[in-house]
Amino acid sequence: MTPRLEVTDTLDAGAEEKILAELKAHNDVLFGAPSDRRGLYVPIRDEAGAVIGGLTGYTGRGFLHVEMLFIPEEMRGKRLAGRLLEIAETEAKARGCVGAYIDTANPDARRAYQRQGYEIIGTLADYPPGFSITWMAKRF
Repeated sequence: MTPRLEVTDTLDAGAEEKILAELKAHNDVLFGAPSDRRGLYVPIRDEAGAVIGGLTGYTGRGFLHVEMLFIPEEMRGKRLAGRLLEIAETEAKARGCVGAYIDTANPDARRAYQRQGYEIIGTLADYPPGFSITWMAKRF
């Protein structure tokens, strides 16, 4: 069989799910067990209960993976990012995790994460231009 390759900005319905299912099946064999991936969310809500920021991520294979962390502008500088991370880390530990991972291109966020004990494990300069993306990890 000769594979057909193409570049596209959309996929047919179900194609992304198919690729993910195949990757998960491959990783289950590679790592010797199915992933214990489970969502972990710490929303920030306003007085009316609407989500205005927070932390999204998941735990799996022994680590907390923080995907997004957003603090509304008017709430910044009050160590709220640290509080969100502490809450998420506490839950991750309860789930059996031994560490956490996060990345950022924001220098202020990087400093906040370092205050919480995260260490830089890698960087990519000029991504985006004029900044660097930084990968950070913390062992519990």
